[in-house]
Amino acid sequence: MDLPVLWFILVTCLFAGYFLLEGFDFGVGMLLPFLGGRDTDGTARDARRTAALRTIGPVWDGNEVWLILAGGALFAAFPEWYATLFSGFYLPLFLILVALIVRVVGLEWRGKVGSLTWRRRCDLAVTVSSWLPPVLWGIAFANLVRGVPVDADLNMSSDLGTLLGLFNPYGLLGAAAFATVFLLHGLSFLRLKTAGEVRDRAGRLITPVGVLAAVAGTAFLLWTQLSHGKPWTWAVTVLAVVGVLTAVAAMLRHHDGTAFTATAVTVVCTVVLLFGSLYPWLMPTTLADGTGLDIRNAASGHYTLTVMTWATVFVLPLVLLYQGWTYWVFRRRITAAPVGTPAPADSSTGATTTAPEPPQATPPTTHTVTGGE
Repeated sequence: MDLPVLWFILVTCLFAGYFLLEGFDFGVGMLLPFLGGRDTDGTARDARRTAALRTIGPVWDGNEVWLILAGGALFAAFPEWYATLFSGFYLPLFLILVALIVRVVGLEWRGKVGSLTWRRRCDLAVTVSSWLPPVLWGIAFANLVRGVPVDADLNMSSDLGTLLGLFNPYGLLGAAAFATVFLLHGLSFLRLKTAGEVRDRAGRLITPVGVLAAVAGTAFLLWTQLSHGKPWTWAVTVLAVVGVLTAVAAMLRHHDGTAFTATAVTVVCTVVLLFGSLYPWLMPTTLADGTGLDIRNAASGHYTLTVMTWATVFVLPLVLLYQGWTYWVFRRRITAAPVGTPAPADSSTGATTTAPEPPQATPPTTHTVTGGE
């Protein structure tokens, strides 16, 4: 195996890791409005949302490291791909960046003001900025597989017609598939990490979310496989579809670990299908006189790829060990407790309770959802 092929596989793994880990915390943010409910007790709604956000509090910023690694790998290993992609998809990628920034603000500042109104506004920011990236990632990756107008100078046309052309049926289906599968992934994570009322309310969403993910996800996977896939990618296509169906069935039977594993398999297999359908292309062109980008004409030199490979051998295991340790330390379930009650760890279920104060009081530290919790 030569270095361009190796780095194509590594980039695939980095994006798979990003969507696997960031996918469920996007899903949790997307589910916030449905977890709050419509009861008249605003403090109880706030407690449920706080409990949901505390499930991702210690890990969400670590999950974003995988996007940084993937972007850095593109820049160093395939500079032509990086340059053409970020110039041609400037608007979608810029909106993803803005959404990630808004999401950070909503998560980090949510507990800084002792007001229900403030926390509702932060919840809205987290919800919107959790929906936008999956939709835009779905559009971007679907269009990459479908092909984009790359000319002979390896530049992608960015006029208005091309921008509107991104919103084609296949691209929109990709957006729907990414959003609904991440929604299901987040739901399975919430069921795995919460107890009590939060978990029960999440359980009410299994059927509608499962149906949406099964329909949109299966349609996108089959369209991709039939139009762009290779013989060997049928295996990951089938695994991805089975993963969605298994996750729904497992959640209905209260097998939370199985459900989360199944959605994780679906996310990873979807990424493998997309990159497998691309190979050896990176950005196939739709222009008759254009020149598409492949792993040869877009790759860095041999020396650069060699140095990067050795650096990865030493750095990537450290990232994996650190993240594994973080998930192990914060492995307990979380539940929303009644207002004013203490928040001890439940020795029987391993649940940590969240007990917010009344709106006028200064919120305790348990309301601060940060990566350091």
